[in-house]
Amino acid sequence: MSAEDKTSRLGAVYQAGSSEDVARVYDAWAENYDQDMSLAGYRHPAISLALLCRHVPKGAGPLLDAGAGTGLIGEWLAIAGFNHVEALDISAGMLAVAGRKGIYQALHQAALGTRLPFADNQVAAIISAGVFTSGHVGVEGLDDLLRICAPGGTIILTVKDVLWQSGFSARIKELEAAGVCALIDDTGPYVSMPGEEGTTPSRCIALRVH
Repeated sequence: MSAEDKTSRLGAVYQAGSSEDVARVYDAWAENYDQDMSLAGYRHPAISLALLCRHVPKGAGPLLDAGAGTGLIGEWLAIAGFNHVEALDISAGMLAVAGRKGIYQALHQAALGTRLPFADNQVAAIISAGVFTSGHVGVEGLDDLLRICAPGGTIILTVKDVLWQSGFSARIKELEAAGVCALIDDTGPYVSMPGEEGTTPSRCIALRVH
């Protein structure tokens, strides 16, 4: 993917005005997404997987890949020994690509920030990379992830630093004070793609659910 193509694709996503717009952009991108992001050196999947493996025992499940896209992380989760993983994404096109890989036990089309199609305390851990960012999902998407994650479970999120500074960090402190969860890991700011120095960084965090 050329720098111009990357800027165009990501710009369309970040500037999306609604969840329907986000889904349309990703539907159109689905067949080329894996190759494009690999060439771009996309770091979120590797970093979030590293934190998951640090805090979640091998073989734990079920896991939810929230914002799974084409299944980039799902492939690596299988290699790392997590064999019961379900995928959730807003884009039917992305889920279709993920489904062809045969790595998920179930596929769910839904938008973070809405009521998700899972019972309370249903999943052992959640991983969500590249979702809590501009034009995607804000802090409003966190509460339902906490609802569906079992007590003692772990939630791994990448968060765009502009969101972190504009309410995400404060919301986590509120949740900690209320005894809902604890922040157990935080990478601090990093650039999600090489060559994007000077843009707003992101961070990856781990939450332990109480």
